[in-house]
Amino acid sequence: MSQSSPQPERPCPSRPLERRQDAGPVPSAAEAAGAPDAVRASDDEREAVVERLRIASVEGRLTFEELTERTEAAYAAVTRGDLERITADLPGMGAPGANPAPVQVKRKFTAVMGDCKERIVGRIDGPLEAVSVMGDVVLDLRGAQVPTGEVHISATAVMGDVKIIVPDGVSIELSGHNFLGDRRVAVRDPHPGARVPVVRITANAVMGDIKIVDDEHHAPLRRAITTWWNDRT
Repeated sequence: MSQSSPQPERPCPSRPLERRQDAGPVPSAAEAAGAPDAVRASDDEREAVVERLRIASVEGRLTFEELTERTEAAYAAVTRGDLERITADLPGMGAPGANPAPVQVKRKFTAVMGDCKERIVGRIDGPLEAVSVMGDVVLDLRGAQVPTGEVHISATAVMGDVKIIVPDGVSIELSGHNFLGDRRVAVRDPHPGARVPVVRITANAVMGDIKIVDDEHHAPLRRAITTWWNDRT
């Protein structure tokens, strides 16, 4: 007797294919036409919004923290409506520029057997320097205006501590040397391939510590409490 070869299994026509669990609802053509904000954003549209945010920062409309947060949100945007909400409070291209913040005159911050804490809110147009000798220096860059999108800092700690606070989502480039000291970076990695603001730090530690932290790692308990409270309301 001849034995028939096995036939491949075929899906039952009455049983629909399973959808991915993480897939969102697929809008109909009518829904997409009636809601243009729901149209998926392209990479070029995201890059255009990032460039608009950069120009707004140059015009003095956004702080360093706001620029970083909105840039991160632009790269994470899914629809055109998401992008429009990011720039909803910004004027159109070609509008007169706002008055920029006053230039940051003080650029060197020193602590010798003492403390120096500075929250920078001016416009950073040049490099900054932090020096700690048996003391503590804390620089907070979150409220500064950075028209170029880049900050250069020279940090030196000799038997002391230097702490630099940056917005969430910035890119950190660290160089320098340490001798019986420590140099640490505790920031969240930015979106891969994103053009985010950059903080370049030349850190030299001699029996001292230099630490760069973002808002998330600066005060995690306070941030957790704030998030919990906002979720409740």
